[in-house]
Amino acid sequence: MSQTFDINIDCGESFGNWVMGADEALMPHVTTANLACGFHAGDPMIMVETVRLAKEHGVAVGAHPGLPDLRGFGRRVMSLSPEEVYADTLYQAGALSAVLRAHGMELHHIKPHGALYSMLSVSEPLSEAFARAVIEVCPQPMIYYPAPAEKHSVTRIAADMGIDVVPELYFDLSYDDEGGLVLKRANEGADLDDTKQRLARFLEHGEVVSVNGKAVAMTARSICLHGDGPNAVDLARAIGDGLAAADYTLAPLVPAPILTGQTAQ
Repeated sequence: MSQTFDINIDCGESFGNWVMGADEALMPHVTTANLACGFHAGDPMIMVETVRLAKEHGVAVGAHPGLPDLRGFGRRVMSLSPEEVYADTLYQAGALSAVLRAHGMELHHIKPHGALYSMLSVSEPLSEAFARAVIEVCPQPMIYYPAPAEKHSVTRIAADMGIDVVPELYFDLSYDDEGGLVLKRANEGADLDDTKQRLARFLEHGEVVSVNGKAVAMTARSICLHGDGPNAVDLARAIGDGLAAADYTLAPLVPAPILTGQTAQ
């Protein structure tokens, strides 16, 4: 029996006449979309258009809430109370839920964006507020978060509250020796054959190689691609080809126990 794996993209990040990302070209190559909800990027028209595009390609849709900072693309830390994080998460995911419902779909998961992700990684009060919002707005509460999941405050708290935590792996970012993300896009002019080799190493051995050449054990159930990467479509094709070569098929995730790359079903 062929194994399955999930590829997700951050998308729906255009705004008005400003185009961000290769959403239309990427949708045939992914299974899950993290859709911006108007705070850090996106707008109502973009949200509706992207949901229609995702439905056309059988792609599950989750909310990608961020901080209310269009100018800074949600990447500048703000001082927010737990009550604000709770309300902002409900507001953004709730808007997307309404659009999905109008198209016969439902909210698949929530994945925080940018500085909000960084804030939730270290703050327990904000993490608890975010997790409460996820439980209240997600039909089957699930969050996507960069692996290794145990490094983050919000993932530990979410798991304790019964939320399915999906650790995700990146090939358009690099890793440090502790498995943390090096927040500099690494896929500009990336060698796609090298990407396939890195993917094969993860699938066979459950590890990635850091920027210093250290093997780092890693558990993941999904691979994330940034839709605004300069060769995102080629990278998506390379990863899809690499998964196919390893006898994996692509499919959206359903809530399930966390598995390593060696045993993902």
